[in-house]
Amino acid sequence: MKFHYLIVGAGLAGCTLAERLANESDRKVLLVEKRDHIGGHCTDRYNDDGILVQIYGPHIFHTRIQTVWEYLNRFTSFNSYVHRVLSAVREGLNVYFPLNLETMEKITGKSFSPESLNAYFEEKRVKIDEKDIKNSRDVVISQVGEELYELFIKNYSKKQWGLYPEELDPQVLRRIPVRYNRDTRYFDDPWQGIPSHGYFRIFENMVKHKNIHILLQTDYKDIISQVTFDKLIYTGPIDYFFDYVYGRLPYRTMVFNFQTLDMEYFQEAAVVNYPNFNNYTRITEFKHFYLQQHPRTTICYEYSTGEGEPYYPIPTSESRIIYEKYKAQAAKLKNTYFVGRLAEYRYINMDQAVNSALELFHKLHSLS
Repeated sequence: MKFHYLIVGAGLAGCTLAERLANESDRKVLLVEKRDHIGGHCTDRYNDDGILVQIYGPHIFHTRIQTVWEYLNRFTSFNSYVHRVLSAVREGLNVYFPLNLETMEKITGKSFSPESLNAYFEEKRVKIDEKDIKNSRDVVISQVGEELYELFIKNYSKKQWGLYPEELDPQVLRRIPVRYNRDTRYFDDPWQGIPSHGYFRIFENMVKHKNIHILLQTDYKDIISQVTFDKLIYTGPIDYFFDYVYGRLPYRTMVFNFQTLDMEYFQEAAVVNYPNFNNYTRITEFKHFYLQQHPRTTICYEYSTGEGEPYYPIPTSESRIIYEKYKAQAAKLKNTYFVGRLAEYRYINMDQAVNSALELFHKLHSLS
């Protein structure tokens, strides 16, 4: 069979493009995925205990982009879950993050008004001109000072990225969220929640079309010479596409330890971060997300490492130099498009991945 498009990767970007090209442009699409499932890192499934879990760590959908929200609501409804994250900053002290009046009062033992909290930060912050900010540490201490940097950011960054903030580009922590009220939500986007029937159902509904053919557990390089297609859309690691000709780009990967416990709930919030003790970065309890009723609960200890499947691009000046070489090579290719977190080597949220895919679709649709 001849295909109009070969799409590599069946995550958010790949499935969005497959759906749009099949439904709106009446194009035949071959969707190729290395894993044994569609949905990429966003997918979820019921475990042996009947508890719905996210197998690649917590994913909470949130967006300010109305077109993205309306698009995804074609394939699912979202529940009323509101994400709140606790940070175990000291033994026995869990506080909400982002910083807000309630969190700051717990940490300091003082009462704050919006005005007095602003004055507190003004007193604590290190005065650094914008032009002199060189790294993520500079960003944080210039906003909230050294004490809060040490408490919330320094060690968590080392766990998460394998690097301290002074080794990371400024954009990683370009803006530390501070709220001068008692809003303890993690996100303040107007649209947020968890898919009512889970993430996997979204992808299943997206790719249910006669024009979309799916190959799972397949490396596209193993079949590309046997397939006839007009255009290629690539959502995988860009360095792998070019056979690492300029060297491997650094990525962080995650390791997950799932445990099911004989109790209804294990922790107060869906996610508790551990910036300063224990060797895991966070614990996730999935029943909070799905509002699921079950006598048992499943939790996940999450660890970050530099070896394994790529999850997060590591934003340093050195990695940016390597990426720019690959980007220049990509720009020379005809009828080949790179989209998504790994293909563009940048951290993007779920809504940004969908939005980028929709923008690329409009470009392709206009050319057809």
